[in-house]
Amino acid sequence: MSVIGIDFGNDSSYVAVAKAGGIETIANDYSLRATPSFVAFAGRNRVLGVAAKNQQVTNMNNTIGNFKELLGRKFDDPRAQEELRSLPYHTEALQDGGIGIRVNYLDEEHVFSPEQITAMLFTKLKEDAFKELKTQINDCVITVPSYFTNAQRQALLDAANISGLNVLRLMNETTATALSYGFYKQDLPAPEEKPRNVIFVDCGHASLQVSACAFHKGNLKMLASCSDSVGGRDFDLVLATHFNKEFQTKYKIDASSKKRAFLRLMAEVEKLKKNMSANSTKLPLNIECFMNEIDVHSSMQRSEMEELSSHLFKRIETTMRKLLLDSKLALEEIHSVEIVGGSSRIPAIKHLIEQIFGKPASTTLNQDEAVSRGAALQCAILSPAVRVREFSCTDVQAYPVLISWTDTDGPHEMKVFEQYHAAPFCRLLTVHRKEPMTIKVHYEPNSIPYPDPFIGTYHVKGIKPDANGEAQEVKVKVRINNNGIITVSSATMYERKESEEPSSPTPTSNGDQQKTGDANQSSPQGDESGKVGEPMDIQEDKKKKVTTKQVELTIDSNTHGFVHTELCKYFEEEMKMIANDRQEKERIDARNALEEQVYEIREKIQEDGALHDYIDPQDASAICRELEETENWLYEEGESCEKGVYKERLEKMRAKIDPVRNRCEEFNGQEQAFTDLGHAVQQTLKAVEQYRAKEPKYEHLTETEMINITEAAQKAQKWYEEARSKLVGARKTEDPPVKLADIRHETVTLTTCTNSVLNRPKPKPPTPPADQNQQNGSSATDAASQDTQAPGNDNQDSNTPKQTTEDSMDVE
Repeated sequence: MSVIGIDFGNDSSYVAVAKAGGIETIANDYSLRATPSFVAFAGRNRVLGVAAKNQQVTNMNNTIGNFKELLGRKFDDPRAQEELRSLPYHTEALQDGGIGIRVNYLDEEHVFSPEQITAMLFTKLKEDAFKELKTQINDCVITVPSYFTNAQRQALLDAANISGLNVLRLMNETTATALSYGFYKQDLPAPEEKPRNVIFVDCGHASLQVSACAFHKGNLKMLASCSDSVGGRDFDLVLATHFNKEFQTKYKIDASSKKRAFLRLMAEVEKLKKNMSANSTKLPLNIECFMNEIDVHSSMQRSEMEELSSHLFKRIETTMRKLLLDSKLALEEIHSVEIVGGSSRIPAIKHLIEQIFGKPASTTLNQDEAVSRGAALQCAILSPAVRVREFSCTDVQAYPVLISWTDTDGPHEMKVFEQYHAAPFCRLLTVHRKEPMTIKVHYEPNSIPYPDPFIGTYHVKGIKPDANGEAQEVKVKVRINNNGIITVSSATMYERKESEEPSSPTPTSNGDQQKTGDANQSSPQGDESGKVGEPMDIQEDKKKKVTTKQVELTIDSNTHGFVHTELCKYFEEEMKMIANDRQEKERIDARNALEEQVYEIREKIQEDGALHDYIDPQDASAICRELEETENWLYEEGESCEKGVYKERLEKMRAKIDPVRNRCEEFNGQEQAFTDLGHAVQQTLKAVEQYRAKEPKYEHLTETEMINITEAAQKAQKWYEEARSKLVGARKTEDPPVKLADIRHETVTLTTCTNSVLNRPKPKPPTPPADQNQQNGSSATDAASQDTQAPGNDNQDSNTPKQTTEDSMDVE
């Protein structure tokens, strides 16, 4: 099973995996740990990750980036419109009011939703994880900003389902960071002690998240989390706007009038911003052929950048102070402040942290990979495939949640979850109803960065009055699940039925039967009223028994996200695109193989090429003409042929050039082959001479065997000389009269024959009879015993134990 965590960022994404050695962030096919969150379409090809971002400037209409903040939003959402204005690709409103992204794919116009684009990126991350783990990727934990609403979280889940991922949990990025920090800490306080309170500041590409967390040994509890939509790209935009104004005055060009030019400017100022974080001196900005073939030059110092971005720093300060207020922590209760995210490297942000929290910014965590590592840890904890110590995480619900319904008394509304309520959590609400009801769940107005507070509408069916026509008790469960999604998960009706149940019979007299049965009128001596001889009757007292039956009610929900049929449709489309990507890769590989063959053959048959001496000039001219024709075809009508067409041309080309290559190999390998054969002949004859000279190592061999290998060596020698004579004057442009395989065969034949004789082991010497061995052994033992007797022990008993083998050897 796979255990991976995905940090899905607005600009870059990271994938961490749990292995035997711990948590590791894996590299992609470009050996980079950060995979750009970009998807591009180029003709018949779909490009993902690094390759997609590399073509953003040249293919900007079909390169999709910065789509994370579009998830779960409607086209007319003010925040979505603000995002869309800065995007270079085309967007439009869908029929359901959602956002559609229009691209050219497979030479046709396609419109994809942000969820589908996100699923394509997940497919790339899934592929990278598969290459690393060598196993199928299914289960994962994906991180999500703490400020994401129900609609955005459900959209991210839908994207994961479209890509074939099974999400064990959507985990808040702030919580994943806290887990990455606390899991390895061995000095956390015990549960009965005061917690260790840590502030986490995550300033990324598109957002700022500040959270407070309380740690105990083995668990963490989030206290509060505040956010703002300010990130690294906002600083880039400030710098790009400043330089664009400068270029308008200095060079009379306006980069904002051309999207491609402004993209280049944004990329350059991002580099400048990163350099200014590490250097306070004035740094240059140079862009060649920026617009209208004009080279632009400028410079900036860190202090200028901080002055231009003062309004952004003010927003960051406000968010931090709100977190301090919401968490209800005093400054002395804060243990440390940890920073993560690329933009947290800006010195002014570190200065704000120290100014507000009274603690210097700590860089204990890997600022880029901490979130993905925390997600992988959570996946390892949830997965049965990995044994890891338990570490519980209690998250918080970022926004207050209300429910409302209407009955005969009019509309009702109540708050089911306060802001920063613990999550996951279930709340059971009891109502008394006679008929089906509709429950509306929504966020508290003006509490979310989203124009519509709607969460869902839930119609509870099957409610009916009891036998007496009275309202029945209905319990509704409102739940915040592991993904931070609020739902009405179940509704149960408690049916109460009354039935008469007979009690145990009691004897009564006839006189008692005539009484009204009023307890107040009964005589204290009523038990004695039944006298001997009087007739007795048996009376049954009937008691009412109340039984309760639980009936699970059906709930029809109307909430965010795709319905099942839509998910299945988008999943099938994604699988088709994956198959098309695979076929397209094979097609491109076949085309590249043919193109590579053209260049390789042309180089080798040239005058100084490796095959030039082994090909007839006329054949070489014909092949050169064919190579030129193939090259022209590749860049014209052969640009987009199927894989089989390229393979057929490649096979035809190889059929013409392979004989030349084989001829080259034959001639070039003959010298070494003849050398090996001559060496084998010499070694055989040398062994025969050693036998004639009575060498001890060959004394066990027979004369017949020596004659046989001598004849074999002489035969090989004769074949060697004849083959050499045949090759004298052979032309290299023709096949050689003696094949390389024949030379090697002669060598192997002689070597096998010689080795079978020379490597025959010597026979073992004959073994003496067993009784003789025993007699000799006894004599040797007796002699050793006599030699080792000490003076004065002449009368020693014959049963005395013999000395050890080691002692006997010393005596000898």
